[in-house]
Amino acid sequence: MKKKYFNIKFWISCTLISLSIFSACTKLKDTSYSQIISGGFSPTASDISALAGAAYVDWRGLLLQWNTVYRAQEVSADQMLTPARPNGWVDGGVYRRIHEHKWTTEDDIVVNVWTRAYQGITNCNRIIYQVQSSAIPVAPKDTSSLVAELKLLRASYYWMLCDMYGNVPIVDRFDVPAGYLPQQNTRREVYNFIVNDLLANIPKVTDEVSAKTYGKFNKWAGLTLLAKMYLNAQVYSGTPEWEKCKAVCDTIINFATTSGKITLEASQKSVFATENENSREIIFALPFDSKYVNEWNSFDVHMQTLQPQNQKTYNLQSSPWGGVCAVPQFISTFDPQDSRLTENYIFGQQFSAAGDSLFGSMGAFVGKPLAYRNYVAGVDQSEEVDGYRLGKFEIAMGATNRLSNDWPLLRYADVLMMKAECLLRTGDAPGAATLVTQVRQRAFRSNAAKAVVTGAQLLLGSGYDYGLRNHLTSTQEGGADVQYGRFLDELAWEFNQEARRRTDLIRFGVFTRKSWLSHSPNGDYRALFPIPKTEIDKNANLKQNPGYN
Repeated sequence: MKKKYFNIKFWISCTLISLSIFSACTKLKDTSYSQIISGGFSPTASDISALAGAAYVDWRGLLLQWNTVYRAQEVSADQMLTPARPNGWVDGGVYRRIHEHKWTTEDDIVVNVWTRAYQGITNCNRIIYQVQSSAIPVAPKDTSSLVAELKLLRASYYWMLCDMYGNVPIVDRFDVPAGYLPQQNTRREVYNFIVNDLLANIPKVTDEVSAKTYGKFNKWAGLTLLAKMYLNAQVYSGTPEWEKCKAVCDTIINFATTSGKITLEASQKSVFATENENSREIIFALPFDSKYVNEWNSFDVHMQTLQPQNQKTYNLQSSPWGGVCAVPQFISTFDPQDSRLTENYIFGQQFSAAGDSLFGSMGAFVGKPLAYRNYVAGVDQSEEVDGYRLGKFEIAMGATNRLSNDWPLLRYADVLMMKAECLLRTGDAPGAATLVTQVRQRAFRSNAAKAVVTGAQLLLGSGYDYGLRNHLTSTQEGGADVQYGRFLDELAWEFNQEARRRTDLIRFGVFTRKSWLSHSPNGDYRALFPIPKTEIDKNANLKQNPGYN
């Protein structure tokens, strides 16, 4: 059975508790919560690591529930879109607005990311308060490490807020006065808060890497998050921190090299398999199991990308809905021999599990071969066969509408690539090339020579053929002018579909400056999302991000 180490009963109770929690950042107290915990749960030493579970649950909703981080990061970027389909996928124009960078202060991605991130923060603050006030009777010897773990987890929620909104309130306590309305902080202040909390608490958590610490913030997860903060420091704070990022990566790499407990997997596909909980490449994962994580949209990427007839391919328990697919210009950047193309995407003629050819069931392709092609007419229209489909995460035979793969939020390949980027940006292109080659090697097992990349190549522009490419308009922009664009391409090939592309494009100056498919630049201010209107209406201390009404 998947994840035998997983304390299922505790996590089910944590999920039920979390469902009772409010969703707005300004509603910071719930007196019934402490009664549920302290009245029904007296932790022993073996329960300490599970006690924080209620605060981890919110990450799943933040990442993958409908119109949250996954879509905010990917559908807004140059690798993925959700075009109008013969069976719908218009939904009031929300997916088109994301693609065209025309989201509003009331759109789902704007509201939901904010709400769910603060829900996670409030849960962290709540449990910290209950532990420190002895409302939850934790032994003094265990208090320090538990509180430190929760502060690292809280920092991960603030990371998302810093990345997407920038100027958000810092709320670091649960026992606030009635009617409390938090003050807004600058993005730099939020960045400093996150970094300082990470630096203060990483030494207090365990450095153990085992089933016991899987899905928890241990030392190595905390350090990897710290490296990501330093990697994006110039965007978040205005001051680059390449050397600090490199130093943190070196600490992780040295441990990985000497201990063998963290390493690149021989096959990238194993990192995203259904049974991926034993992968030594995963530094921090969000555990999923469709038997126990049963919210409807918990992890349904396969349902959102496959056409209905693909139900027969995987003997799925429900018929998929079609929809999201790859941007053709991105697919065209791949070397055809790169296994990350063939293993991360679903394309060509589709077959049933028995090997029979599948045929279209809607639009102009009814009765015609269901063969996914690298073409999409535009965000406003497409046919059933348009666009390669998302297949990075293994789709298990007989899967429900929810996948059971754990989500590798932080993985070792990212540590190697973060160090490589720091080396590249500080003048050591050959050193960067050595690390990039290390990551590429498993993608070119049949042609080892193609895995090798040089420092000179990493200094080149991007191979992405930017420009409008839809049934209405075609323009030529190219990617040769993108500084370190080839490295940006390497990030795209390795980390596609992992809810991070928007962040990478912003760091390389592409997100608001280039066109792709039906997207044209729509203002540099779009590098940040607006503060949700609902939050501004509730809290007069909040000011809208520049550019938004």
